[in-house]
Amino acid sequence: MPAKIPQVPYGAVYFRKSNPPREDWDRDYGIASEDGLNTFRHWFMWSAIERAPGRYDWDDCDRQLDLAAENGMATVIAEFTMAAPDWLQRKLGHARMLSADGRPMPSTLSPSVAVGGFGHGLGGAGALTLNAPEVHEAVMAFLSRMTERYRGHPGLMGYDVNNEVNYQPDYDFSDPTAAAFRVWLQKKYGDLDTLAKVWHRYSYAEWDDVMPPRQIQPYAECLDWLTFREDNFYGHVADKIAVIRAADPEAKIISHGIAGAVTALAGHGCNDWRAAEQVEIYGYTWIAARKGNQPWRNFFGGDLIRGAARGKPFWHAERQGGPLWMQPQVLGRDKEDARVATPEDIRLWCLASFAAGARGMMNLRYRPLLDGPLFGAFGSYGMDGSRTPRSDMAASIGRWANAPEQADLMKAAPVRGQVGLLMIPEAQRFDFLLSHEGGFKTYQNAMWGAYRGFFDLGVQADWVHCDDIDQYDTIYAAYPIMMPAALAKRLADWVARGGKLISEACPGYFGDHGHVGVQQPNNGLAEMFGVTEDEVEFMPDIGDRIRLSLGDAALTGGGFLQSYTPDRADVLGRFDDGRIAITTAAHGEGRSLLVGTHISVGHFLARENGADGATAWFQACLDWAGIVPTLSTGNPQLQARLHGTEGQRFVWIINPTPEAQEFSLTVDGKPVQAAKALLGDSTATEVPANDAIVLEL
Repeated sequence: MPAKIPQVPYGAVYFRKSNPPREDWDRDYGIASEDGLNTFRHWFMWSAIERAPGRYDWDDCDRQLDLAAENGMATVIAEFTMAAPDWLQRKLGHARMLSADGRPMPSTLSPSVAVGGFGHGLGGAGALTLNAPEVHEAVMAFLSRMTERYRGHPGLMGYDVNNEVNYQPDYDFSDPTAAAFRVWLQKKYGDLDTLAKVWHRYSYAEWDDVMPPRQIQPYAECLDWLTFREDNFYGHVADKIAVIRAADPEAKIISHGIAGAVTALAGHGCNDWRAAEQVEIYGYTWIAARKGNQPWRNFFGGDLIRGAARGKPFWHAERQGGPLWMQPQVLGRDKEDARVATPEDIRLWCLASFAAGARGMMNLRYRPLLDGPLFGAFGSYGMDGSRTPRSDMAASIGRWANAPEQADLMKAAPVRGQVGLLMIPEAQRFDFLLSHEGGFKTYQNAMWGAYRGFFDLGVQADWVHCDDIDQYDTIYAAYPIMMPAALAKRLADWVARGGKLISEACPGYFGDHGHVGVQQPNNGLAEMFGVTEDEVEFMPDIGDRIRLSLGDAALTGGGFLQSYTPDRADVLGRFDDGRIAITTAAHGEGRSLLVGTHISVGHFLARENGADGATAWFQACLDWAGIVPTLSTGNPQLQARLHGTEGQRFVWIINPTPEAQEFSLTVDGKPVQAAKALLGDSTATEVPANDAIVLEL
């Protein structure tokens, strides 16, 4: 029988051939189990196992599973068919992935492990494309053999499929992928005449004339290419899962991404909703040294994945436990900005992720690598495997989380947020194409700015896929510039049934296939908003010069500018030149609030520079929607989350500052008292520096 899933899977990534050294394994497992670690994940790299055709070396892998069983630990096998044997890459060189200009992808060592056979990024089998039937067959055969070997092992919990689920956008323009693209297009459009009309290419005589687009521009063919790449990738992931599940119907199917749906969905296929849908347990890599150590960032990854998981359990699958040296993400940043992780950092990162809803925690290194560019990085234990103050802190959190006294707490989940932040995959793909030439980050900054706008006011805003809007009363659309007609109608119908929609500029300006609507707002949204467009300006490079007012508040915009002529909407604010900037209107049983710039962009950039930004706008949104924070600490320096299950309620209060912070707790506007403290003191009126208090109400 597979290993039992712990109350909170808590541990680290351990074995990546050839580290740690074999002579340390017995000792390391003993220390880990003594320290309360209950789960290890290992990279089972195809290129390190099938060393010649049909000649397999499972010895190291076997020993990991056996040691786990001997020490009462659970194992997650991370399948790494992304590292393909060098002999196979030579043999199937015709199936090598290609760049747009025809350069073959090289086979390399990964920065994260001193093992060969990796391609440039993830998503293939080394440098080979899974769209080649012989590559696909070889990958699935290896996965079947691996799963048959380890199914039922008492040390096995499950399989982590396709590490950090994403792919390299600069590849793959190979012939096998071009052929797969044509099949996808035939299913979508049916015939060449229909395709020609949409793509504005009128001289296709045969399907073989259709090629993947080499340019990155906001055209229908490029949108189709991005959508195909995602469909194709997740189809291959589904094939891997099917093979593993057929061979082992009992073990858990797990995966983790990089919490990249806001930043890398279009280019790298980081669609966390889609990835989570395929598995039983989802997770995310989030490393403060690479992302930044600001309080909002330490919640962002967990909040995003909680939304994407749609109620499934999720883990902080790769959390930093040690320093990061010399990598481009840390250059120029302060030492204290997670470049050298302190025990207090580790405590705060763990507790913030648990507060966001994560119910598993894995350090991305048990101990640091000894080779390559990431030498010495991320491990909470020492280079020789010895305990450190960082590992002691991690162990204390693991013991606390898995204590029987925390069983009910860890079964609880964050209550639904009061605002939904709208995720429209089509809008991100279109912005990727639209903004590529200028290098603008309008979409990313808008989404982050909207999240920060509510986060800084102590309001939990959930990330909501456009398919899930019916679960929320209030939706905030930060950068909805591209919207299929079907989604525009669904949103309008949702408002008519009583929804409250807050939208930034140019909602649905670009419709199906990226086509501009000649009447704006597009696709029937003008009726819902009660306005028509007066003027529009696309100048994101000087978007910070946009000025508008709402009551007594002077605000800075960002991104684009769209002014309005009200048909039946009420005017709430104007741009400094007098044009109408903010309107509100009733529609059926619901209401809309529209602002004619991407004010969240201005807010994000201002907050990054330490200014107040558009806080007044986000407060006005809450007032307009009638939202009073469900949970309040009375101290904006603190972040609090309310969790609930089966009649029990728990409050997590996180203090990310270096000073103790006072609080006074209210729920639904009424003072509440703690029945007991699960972390900290139930009678406390302050949260210690860089720490948390967890209370049962």
